Amino acid sequence: MRALVFEQFGGPEVLHLRELPDPVPAAGEVLVRTRAIGLNFADVYRRQGHYHLAGDPPWIAGYEAAGEVVSAAAGTGFAPGDRVAFADSPYANAELVAVAAERLIPLPDDIAFETAAALLLQGLTAQYLIRDSHPLHAGQTVLVHAAAGGVGQLLVQLAVAAGARVLALASTREKTAVATAAGAHATATYADDWVAAAQAFGEGGVDVAYDSVGSTVHDSLRAVRTGGRVVFYGMAGGDPEPVDPRVLMDGSKTLTGGDLWNVLRTAADRRERAAELFDRVRDGSLRVTIDARYPLAEGAAAHAHLESRRALGKVLLLP
Repeated sequence: MRALVFEQFGGPEVLHLRELPDPVPAAGEVLVRTRAIGLNFADVYRRQGHYHLAGDPPWIAGYEAAGEVVSAAAGTGFAPGDRVAFADSPYANAELVAVAAERLIPLPDDIAFETAAALLLQGLTAQYLIRDSHPLHAGQTVLVHAAAGGVGQLLVQLAVAAGARVLALASTREKTAVATAAGAHATATYADDWVAAAQAFGEGGVDVAYDSVGSTVHDSLRAVRTGGRVVFYGMAGGDPEPVDPRVLMDGSKTLTGGDLWNVLRTAADRRERAAELFDRVRDGSLRVTIDARYPLAEGAAAHAHLESRRALGKVLLLP
């Protein structure tokens, strides 16, 4: 098989296509031929050496893809030809991947491979943010950071579908326009006084701020109302400064963390939540935006495009 690999840490130029032996599935694993692969910032961080990598080089990044079953052992519940997808299994940047059966999500015929690869990781993230980290209710006010990004666009749409009013934050006016198209009721850029905008939007502060930037956590705490909540789930802008618990006490505010892997514990969790997302795609309440498609052989260019922060939606690799 061919795989996108790197043997040293560095920029996109360390990536190259290489012929490797086909993976041999272990007990309970299924061999999947990928048809579309989702590129994520976690892949960039692994290539740069910022995330843990097991084993020795050559390393294969990637955790998200959709494709077809090539072979499956008895008892896995899958058969050759089945359409499947996954969001949390390693070595996805390859033509063939051995995936634990419990991590596979059956893919309905009416959900395209590209749609699944563009939706699952970021859609499941947006979903748990509004269901688990802070269950949203109709009439609540919401601040969404990085609202033009992959998670951000989906989060805006799910929040609006829940009946919330959304203030979307992005780095440029071009990106706030993307958030508006996703359904945001108001927008601001990071160059604006967005804390004041949030305080006005929520009449004293928003009910909840979903913060994936990290370095903005203190300002997010100022942007939420008395008794409001900040959900911290990413560090795209760097590590946050420590928070004095007295800030929380004085404003009766809550700061909580969010991690998808604490929610997706079982095969049933993955499949039930994914099915919910597929239903939303079918009924039109969730639109998946694909910004760019690159052949697997052009993985370096795909990484460079994602790192440029120009992507207004998902970047896919196509084997």
